[in-house]
Amino acid sequence: MRDGAFIGPIIIAIGLIVAAICFAVVGALLQTADGRTELRLERAEAEISQLRSGLDTLRSELRDAEAETERLEEEIALAASRAPAASPALAVPEVVPGAAEVIGAAEDLPGTEEMTEEMRTAKSRFNMGITQPGNRVMLEILGHPRSTYSTTCQAVTQPKLKALMETRQVGPIRVTMIRPALDSLQRIVDKLEAQEPDIYAALGTAGAICARLIRGSRSSVSNHSWGTAIDLKLQGQLDGFADGGTQFGLLLLAELFNEEGWYWGAGYRREDSMHFEVGVETLRKWQAEGLL
Repeated sequence: MRDGAFIGPIIIAIGLIVAAICFAVVGALLQTADGRTELRLERAEAEISQLRSGLDTLRSELRDAEAETERLEEEIALAASRAPAASPALAVPEVVPGAAEVIGAAEDLPGTEEMTEEMRTAKSRFNMGITQPGNRVMLEILGHPRSTYSTTCQAVTQPKLKALMETRQVGPIRVTMIRPALDSLQRIVDKLEAQEPDIYAALGTAGAICARLIRGSRSSVSNHSWGTAIDLKLQGQLDGFADGGTQFGLLLLAELFNEEGWYWGAGYRREDSMHFEVGVETLRKWQAEGLL
Protein backbone atom coordinates (compact mmCIF):
# COMPACT_ATOMS: atom_id res chain seq x y z
CA MET A 1 0.00 0.00 0.00
CA ARG A 2 2.87 2.29 0.79
CA ASP A 3 4.43 1.73 -2.66
CA GLY A 4 1.08 2.38 -4.31
CA ALA A 5 0.77 5.63 -2.44
CA PHE A 6 3.82 6.99 -4.30
CA ILE A 7 2.54 6.11 -7.79
CA GLY A 8 -0.01 8.93 -7.93
CA PRO A 9 2.39 11.76 -7.03
CA ILE A 10 5.00 10.31 -9.40
CA ILE A 11 2.53 10.27 -12.27
CA ILE A 12 1.48 13.83 -11.45
CA ALA A 13 5.10 14.95 -11.31
CA ILE A 14 5.84 13.30 -14.66
CA GLY A 15 2.76 14.98 -16.11
CA LEU A 16 3.91 18.36 -14.85
CA ILE A 17 7.36 17.85 -16.33
CA VAL A 18 5.93 16.77 -19.68
CA ALA A 19 3.55 19.75 -19.65
CA ALA A 20 6.42 22.10 -18.86
CA ILE A 21 8.48 20.61 -21.71
CA CYS A 22 5.54 20.94 -24.12
CA PHE A 23 4.93 24.52 -23.02
CA ALA A 24 8.59 25.36 -23.58
CA VAL A 25 8.60 23.72 -27.02
CA VAL A 26 5.36 25.46 -28.07
CA GLY A 27 6.68 28.78 -26.76
CA ALA A 28 9.89 28.32 -28.72
CA LEU A 29 7.92 27.44 -31.85
CA LEU A 30 5.68 30.47 -31.42
CA GLN A 31 8.67 32.71 -30.87
CA THR A 32 10.29 31.34 -34.03
CA ALA A 33 7.04 31.77 -35.93
CA ASP A 34 6.68 35.34 -34.66
CA GLY A 35 10.22 36.10 -35.74
CA ARG A 36 9.63 34.69 -39.19
CA THR A 37 6.33 36.53 -39.46
CA GLU A 38 7.98 39.78 -38.44
CA LEU A 39 10.74 39.22 -40.98
CA ARG A 40 8.15 38.52 -43.67
CA LEU A 41 6.26 41.67 -42.71
CA GLU A 42 9.43 43.73 -42.88
CA ARG A 43 10.22 42.30 -46.31
CA ALA A 44 6.64 42.93 -47.47
CA GLU A 45 6.77 46.53 -46.21
CA ALA A 46 10.07 47.09 -48.05
CA GLU A 47 8.58 45.66 -51.26
CA ILE A 48 5.45 47.82 -50.85
CA SER A 49 7.64 50.89 -50.32
CA GLN A 50 9.57 50.07 -53.50
CA LEU A 51 6.33 49.54 -55.40
CA ARG A 52 4.96 52.86 -54.15
CA SER A 53 8.13 54.62 -55.19
CA GLY A 54 7.91 53.01 -58.62
CA LEU A 55 4.24 53.96 -58.85
CA ASP A 56 5.04 57.59 -58.03
CA THR A 57 7.70 57.59 -60.74
CA LEU A 58 5.25 56.11 -63.25
CA ARG A 59 2.61 58.68 -62.28
CA SER A 60 5.11 61.48 -62.78
CA GLU A 61 6.12 60.07 -66.17
CA LEU A 62 2.43 59.70 -67.08
CA ARG A 63 1.76 63.35 -66.17
CA ASP A 64 4.69 64.44 -68.31
CA ALA A 65 3.48 62.26 -71.18
CA GLU A 66 -0.07 63.62 -70.86
CA ALA A 67 1.23 67.18 -70.87
CA GLU A 68 3.35 66.49 -73.96
CA THR A 69 0.43 64.74 -75.66
CA GLU A 70 -1.83 67.68 -74.84
CA ARG A 71 0.72 70.13 -76.24
CA LEU A 72 1.14 68.13 -79.45
CA GLU A 73 -2.62 67.73 -79.76
CA GLU A 74 -3.10 71.47 -79.47
CA GLU A 75 -0.43 72.11 -82.10
CA ILE A 76 -1.88 69.53 -84.50
CA ALA A 77 -5.40 70.83 -83.99
CA LEU A 78 -4.27 74.40 -84.42
CA ALA A 79 -2.46 73.49 -87.62
CA ALA A 80 -5.61 71.81 -88.93
CA SER A 81 -7.78 74.79 -88.07
CA ARG A 82 -6.21 77.07 -90.68
CA ALA A 83 -4.44 76.07 -93.89
CA PRO A 84 -1.17 77.90 -94.66
CA ALA A 85 -1.89 80.98 -96.73
CA ALA A 86 0.25 81.88 -99.75
CA SER A 87 -0.61 85.51 -99.18
CA PRO A 88 -1.94 87.17 -96.01
CA ALA A 89 -4.35 89.13 -98.17
CA LEU A 90 -6.16 85.88 -99.04
CA ALA A 91 -6.69 84.84 -95.42
CA VAL A 92 -10.24 85.07 -94.09
CA PRO A 93 -10.52 86.41 -90.53
CA GLU A 94 -12.30 84.31 -87.96
CA VAL A 95 -15.55 85.92 -86.83
CA VAL A 96 -15.81 85.70 -83.05
CA PRO A 97 -17.41 87.74 -80.27
CA GLY A 98 -15.30 90.78 -79.44
CA ALA A 99 -13.92 91.10 -82.96
CA ALA A 100 -13.66 94.53 -84.51
CA GLU A 101 -12.38 96.20 -87.64
CA VAL A 102 -9.80 98.98 -87.80
CA ILE A 103 -11.28 102.40 -87.11
CA GLY A 104 -10.60 104.50 -90.19
CA ALA A 105 -9.24 103.60 -93.61
CA ALA A 106 -5.85 102.05 -92.88
CA GLU A 107 -4.91 101.80 -96.55
CA ASP A 108 -5.01 105.58 -96.80
CA LEU A 109 -2.52 106.05 -93.99
CA PRO A 110 0.94 107.21 -95.04
CA GLY A 111 3.87 104.92 -94.35
CA THR A 112 1.84 101.79 -93.57
CA GLU A 113 2.57 99.89 -96.75
CA GLU A 114 5.57 97.99 -95.34
CA MET A 115 4.09 96.93 -92.02
CA THR A 116 2.55 93.79 -93.58
CA GLU A 117 5.77 92.85 -95.38
CA GLU A 118 6.76 89.29 -94.50
CA MET A 119 9.93 88.98 -92.43
CA ARG A 120 11.80 85.93 -91.18
CA THR A 121 11.16 85.48 -87.47
CA ALA A 122 14.09 85.15 -85.08
CA LYS A 123 12.15 83.13 -82.49
CA SER A 124 15.00 83.07 -79.99
CA ARG A 125 14.66 86.83 -79.51
CA PHE A 126 11.12 86.57 -78.17
CA ASN A 127 9.16 84.98 -75.29
CA MET A 128 12.24 84.90 -73.06
CA GLY A 129 11.16 83.98 -69.52
CA ILE A 130 7.53 83.68 -70.62
CA THR A 131 5.76 80.30 -70.55
CA GLN A 132 2.92 79.43 -72.88
CA PRO A 133 -0.07 78.34 -70.76
CA GLY A 134 -1.55 74.93 -71.51
CA ASN A 135 -4.99 73.72 -70.47
CA ARG A 136 -3.77 72.34 -67.15
CA VAL A 137 -2.59 75.77 -65.98
CA MET A 138 -5.67 77.57 -67.30
CA LEU A 139 -8.04 75.12 -65.61
CA GLU A 140 -6.10 75.30 -62.37
CA ILE A 141 -6.19 79.10 -62.25
CA LEU A 142 -9.54 79.96 -63.87
CA GLY A 143 -11.50 76.70 -64.10
CA HIS A 144 -13.69 75.64 -67.00
CA PRO A 145 -15.32 78.58 -68.85
CA ARG A 146 -18.38 76.40 -69.49
CA SER A 147 -19.51 72.80 -68.96
CA THR A 148 -19.63 71.78 -72.63
CA TYR A 149 -17.71 72.81 -75.73
CA SER A 150 -17.85 72.57 -79.48
CA THR A 151 -15.61 73.89 -82.24
CA THR A 152 -17.78 77.00 -82.62
CA CYS A 153 -17.73 80.03 -80.33
CA GLN A 154 -20.06 79.85 -77.34
CA ALA A 155 -20.70 82.08 -74.35
CA VAL A 156 -18.81 81.80 -71.07
CA THR A 157 -21.20 80.42 -68.44
CA GLN A 158 -18.96 79.98 -65.39
CA PRO A 159 -20.20 82.72 -63.00
CA LYS A 160 -16.81 83.73 -61.55
CA LEU A 161 -15.10 83.95 -64.93
CA LYS A 162 -18.13 85.62 -66.49
CA ALA A 163 -17.97 88.31 -63.79
CA LEU A 164 -14.36 89.04 -64.80
CA MET A 165 -15.31 89.68 -68.44
CA GLU A 166 -15.62 93.18 -69.83
CA THR A 167 -16.04 94.67 -73.29
CA ARG A 168 -13.88 97.73 -73.80
CA GLN A 169 -12.62 100.02 -76.53
CA VAL A 170 -8.84 99.68 -76.47
CA GLY A 171 -7.36 102.17 -78.90
CA PRO A 172 -8.66 101.36 -82.40
CA ILE A 173 -10.14 97.98 -81.44
CA ARG A 174 -13.07 96.86 -79.31
CA VAL A 175 -12.49 93.64 -77.40
CA THR A 176 -13.99 91.42 -74.73
CA MET A 177 -11.51 89.87 -72.30
CA ILE A 178 -11.00 89.52 -68.55
CA ARG A 179 -10.30 92.86 -66.89
CA PRO A 180 -6.60 92.32 -65.99
CA ALA A 181 -5.93 91.34 -69.61
CA LEU A 182 -7.75 94.44 -70.87
CA ASP A 183 -5.73 96.66 -68.52
CA SER A 184 -2.52 95.06 -69.78
CA LEU A 185 -3.64 95.35 -73.41
CA GLN A 186 -4.43 99.02 -72.86
CA ARG A 187 -0.85 99.66 -71.68
CA ILE A 188 0.48 97.86 -74.76
CA VAL A 189 -1.71 99.86 -77.14
CA ASP A 190 -0.81 103.14 -75.43
CA LYS A 191 2.89 102.39 -75.96
CA LEU A 192 2.17 101.40 -79.55
CA GLU A 193 0.41 104.71 -80.22
CA ALA A 194 3.36 106.65 -78.82
CA GLN A 195 6.08 104.63 -80.58
CA GLU A 196 4.46 103.40 -83.80
CA PRO A 197 1.41 105.56 -84.64
CA ASP A 198 1.05 104.08 -88.13
CA ILE A 199 0.81 100.53 -86.78
CA TYR A 200 -1.55 101.74 -84.04
CA ALA A 201 -3.90 103.25 -86.64
CA ALA A 202 -3.80 100.07 -88.76
CA LEU A 203 -4.44 97.71 -85.85
CA GLY A 204 -7.38 95.33 -86.00
CA THR A 205 -8.43 92.09 -84.31
CA ALA A 206 -9.59 88.73 -85.62
CA GLY A 207 -11.01 87.73 -82.25
CA ALA A 208 -10.50 87.62 -78.51
CA ILE A 209 -13.07 85.86 -76.29
CA CYS A 210 -14.32 82.64 -77.88
CA ALA A 211 -15.21 79.63 -75.70
CA ARG A 212 -14.56 76.62 -77.91
CA LEU A 213 -12.36 73.63 -78.54
CA ILE A 214 -9.27 74.00 -80.66
CA ARG A 215 -10.45 73.10 -84.14
CA GLY A 216 -9.66 69.48 -84.92
CA SER A 217 -9.54 68.50 -81.23
CA ARG A 218 -12.15 66.77 -79.09
CA SER A 219 -10.63 67.73 -75.74
CA SER A 220 -8.22 70.68 -75.89
CA VAL A 221 -9.84 74.01 -75.05
CA SER A 222 -8.67 77.13 -76.89
CA ASN A 223 -7.03 79.78 -74.69
CA HIS A 224 -9.44 82.27 -76.26
CA SER A 225 -12.08 80.59 -74.06
CA TRP A 226 -10.77 82.34 -70.94
CA GLY A 227 -10.51 85.81 -72.45
CA THR A 228 -6.72 85.82 -72.10
CA ALA A 229 -5.77 85.60 -75.79
CA ILE A 230 -6.22 87.80 -78.84
CA ASP A 231 -5.56 87.51 -82.57
CA LEU A 232 -4.40 90.69 -84.30
CA LYS A 233 -4.24 91.86 -87.90
CA LEU A 234 -2.76 94.87 -89.66
CA GLN A 235 -4.50 96.79 -92.42
CA GLY A 236 -7.21 94.14 -92.33
CA GLN A 237 -4.72 91.40 -93.27
CA LEU A 238 -4.06 88.26 -91.24
CA ASP A 239 -0.52 86.98 -91.07
CA GLY A 240 0.02 83.74 -92.99
CA PHE A 241 -0.18 80.73 -90.65
CA ALA A 242 2.84 78.41 -90.30
CA ASP A 243 4.61 79.90 -93.31
CA GLY A 244 7.78 80.73 -91.38
CA GLY A 245 7.33 84.47 -91.91
CA THR A 246 5.82 87.28 -89.88
CA GLN A 247 4.44 90.67 -90.78
CA PHE A 248 6.98 93.32 -89.87
CA GLY A 249 4.45 95.21 -87.77
CA LEU A 250 3.78 92.11 -85.64
CA LEU A 251 7.48 91.90 -84.81
CA LEU A 252 7.26 95.35 -83.26
CA LEU A 253 4.03 94.46 -81.49
CA ALA A 254 5.57 91.27 -80.09
CA GLU A 255 8.20 93.24 -78.22
CA LEU A 256 5.51 95.28 -76.47
CA PHE A 257 3.46 92.18 -75.64
CA ASN A 258 6.52 90.40 -74.27
CA GLU A 259 7.25 93.40 -72.04
CA GLU A 260 3.79 92.89 -70.50
CA GLY A 261 4.33 89.14 -70.01
CA TRP A 262 2.29 87.90 -72.97
CA TYR A 263 3.41 84.89 -75.00
CA TRP A 264 3.70 85.39 -78.77
CA GLY A 265 2.35 82.61 -81.00
CA ALA A 266 5.36 82.83 -83.32
CA GLY A 267 7.09 80.68 -80.69
CA TYR A 268 4.89 77.69 -81.51
CA ARG A 269 6.45 74.83 -83.42
CA ARG A 270 4.16 75.90 -86.26
CA GLU A 271 4.29 79.67 -86.11
CA ASP A 272 1.04 81.57 -85.41
CA SER A 273 2.29 85.16 -85.39
CA MET A 274 -1.07 86.90 -85.14
CA HIS A 275 -1.79 85.18 -81.79
CA PHE A 276 -0.89 86.67 -78.39
CA GLU A 277 -1.83 85.19 -75.00
CA VAL A 278 -1.11 86.00 -71.36
CA GLY A 279 1.86 83.96 -70.12
CA VAL A 280 1.85 81.63 -67.12
CA GLU A 281 4.04 83.92 -65.01
CA THR A 282 1.73 86.90 -65.54
CA LEU A 283 -1.36 84.80 -64.74
CA ARG A 284 0.28 83.61 -61.51
CA LYS A 285 1.13 87.20 -60.64
CA TRP A 286 -2.47 88.35 -61.20
CA GLN A 287 -3.67 85.40 -59.14
CA ALA A 288 -1.35 86.32 -56.25
CA GLU A 289 -2.57 89.92 -56.43
CA GLY A 290 -6.19 88.82 -56.18
CA LEU A 291 -7.06 90.10 -59.65
CA LEU A 292 -8.50 86.76 -60.73
